[in-house]
Amino acid sequence: MDLTYSPTDEAFRAEVRAFLEDHLAGEFKGLKGLGGPGRDHEALPERLAWNRHLAREGWTAVGWPVEHGGRGLSLWQQVIFHEEYARADAPGRVNHLGEELLGPTLLAFGTPAQQARFLPPIVAVEELWAQGYSEPNAGSDLANVQTRARLSEDGSQWVLDGQKVWTSNAHFSQWLFVVARSEPGSQRHQGLSFLLVPIDQPGVEVRPIEQLTGGSEFNEVFLTDARTDADLIVGEPGRGWGVAMGLLGLERGVSTLGQVVGFARELDALIALARATGVWDDAVLRDRMLHSRVELEALRSFALRTLSLVGNGEDSAAGGGAGSIFKLAWAGWHRRLGELAMDVVGTGGLLADAAPYELSTWQRLFLFSRADTIYGGSDEVQRNILAERVLGLPREPRG
Repeated sequence: MDLTYSPTDEAFRAEVRAFLEDHLAGEFKGLKGLGGPGRDHEALPERLAWNRHLAREGWTAVGWPVEHGGRGLSLWQQVIFHEEYARADAPGRVNHLGEELLGPTLLAFGTPAQQARFLPPIVAVEELWAQGYSEPNAGSDLANVQTRARLSEDGSQWVLDGQKVWTSNAHFSQWLFVVARSEPGSQRHQGLSFLLVPIDQPGVEVRPIEQLTGGSEFNEVFLTDARTDADLIVGEPGRGWGVAMGLLGLERGVSTLGQVVGFARELDALIALARATGVWDDAVLRDRMLHSRVELEALRSFALRTLSLVGNGEDSAAGGGAGSIFKLAWAGWHRRLGELAMDVVGTGGLLADAAPYELSTWQRLFLFSRADTIYGGSDEVQRNILAERVLGLPREPRG
């Protein structure tokens, strides 16, 4: 596999780098580094303004087809954009679920009418989306979804009842994409539908969940006689599982390379702290930090190889297992980095920076990274995917 970039790609890298240097200035200069993992609550209105500025300048949905408002960038140019965005320490984007997940899903499965209605507001960052997948008894086991959807008597609307949990961004989004059971008596993957539901209505109640990091990225969402138009179903009724899995496959796309760059920034900062405090002289801790560096380089190479295989049609999120392997690898690495950070900080990491609960960067990293092996598909689920779908081993017994 050739991991070198062409002169055209390097020229594009210079263009992205120059844009971010010029525009992360003035009113946006103070946003650098804000809104990362565990810090989604930071400067939300200002980050939304920055996202809309990116949209006006043509830097949202960069991989989408031009006819749908994107830039039509190649796979490697998308990688370059996400890497440079992370290197510039640009703020966390508030439109990730719409731009990186739902939008491409509508491009693949949506009707022309759905694409015309929803894609332009996503590109312009005028409508934000939340993900309504997990439930109290259907988290990693998504096929156990119990939220119900039925057509109204006149057939004009879907009516939804149920509860979603760990719903990212629901507290500031306008729309929710929901997996619901639309065929009574159906079980597991059968009888599910993928629906687009407006949040601002009497039948939708959003309750933020306060996390250990102090923010409330996640929410409980209660659906009680909630309604959406009958044509706002993506794919065929009862066949929403394929749509839902297609969306989850996109979750591990090119933006993960920017994630790896962000990890490198965290590791660099931790090494700098260790040098400044003298912890670097501890041979055991120094070895762990250097080992983390080597692992991170291997992660990046594996991610590039994975994307290359997907781009050539040789792999998929489930088929070849590369997506699951990468999720296991980066989640474990980042969780270990959080533990290493606490060892570098020492006993001072046991106390909050200030009352009542002001956390340091390293405390927040440690606490948030505990969730890395759970969200986006838990380690157990990824291992089952690899065992059952890739290696052909017997299915895990289900009680």
